[in-house]
Amino acid sequence: MIRWSILNDRGLEILGNTHIPDSTPSACVVLVHGFKGYKDYGFIPLMAHDLCRRGVMVHRLNLSTSGMSERVEIFERPDLFALDTWARHVEDIVRTCRAIDEGEIKGAGLDRFLLGHSRGGASVLLSAGLHQGALGLSGVITLNAVDRCCRMSEKEQQEMLARGYGVSKSARTGQMLRIDAGWLGEQHADPDRHDVLLAASNIRVPVCVMHADRDDAVDDQAGLAIANAIGCAPVSLEGGNHVLNMPNPSELDTPRSEPFLKALDTISRFISKQSGADSV
Repeated sequence: MIRWSILNDRGLEILGNTHIPDSTPSACVVLVHGFKGYKDYGFIPLMAHDLCRRGVMVHRLNLSTSGMSERVEIFERPDLFALDTWARHVEDIVRTCRAIDEGEIKGAGLDRFLLGHSRGGASVLLSAGLHQGALGLSGVITLNAVDRCCRMSEKEQQEMLARGYGVSKSARTGQMLRIDAGWLGEQHADPDRHDVLLAASNIRVPVCVMHADRDDAVDDQAGLAIANAIGCAPVSLEGGNHVLNMPNPSELDTPRSEPFLKALDTISRFISKQSGADSV
């Protein structure tokens, strides 16, 4: 496994880990976390590890405004977390793909897939829908993705705009994390570029949509809405919650849950089919 760091076009750091198979990789996956998530959270390193064992190169990354560093016990950069917006997510994903193409990180020439969990699922859909010509994608994969950029009520939105910020508590660290109102203002200023279902409908590469049927954070109707916008059949992860019934932290020897294993198999088959690999 290789650790790396690149600067995005705003001069902020994107941190990543690359899992490289022992044999020639069959494909390359860029794995994107969700809200208050990070590259080392719960099942994410295990998914990267297990896909790598099946011959896929995986880059898991911290978005530049995740607030996370290599210190997993806290949000070390809450100042950056406050600046988080959907446009920044998309910019970071585009930048990461450009880094692959230009040889800053490995994976040039391989079939490329975006894989996003929760808000990261919406981020990869927006990226693919808005910039697919520049990303060189063979496919997109979502896991328990949200189907819209804002799930706040109208009243909550007006309160956030009037105050200039919102606050979200991290159940993991206990920190009260500020979110500047620019996150919402950006959406109001350009709603079409924040329409997840519209972006999904514009994607011209195959998309795999998975959603756990016991997701306690994002109802599985979101997955159905995304699949309907794309015109594909969603994959139900029976008995799974938002994090696939996996603990945080997880170690490499942590037993894999049934929803995790189904997601892993589904991703493997999808990559194998789209990349033309004999087996993944």
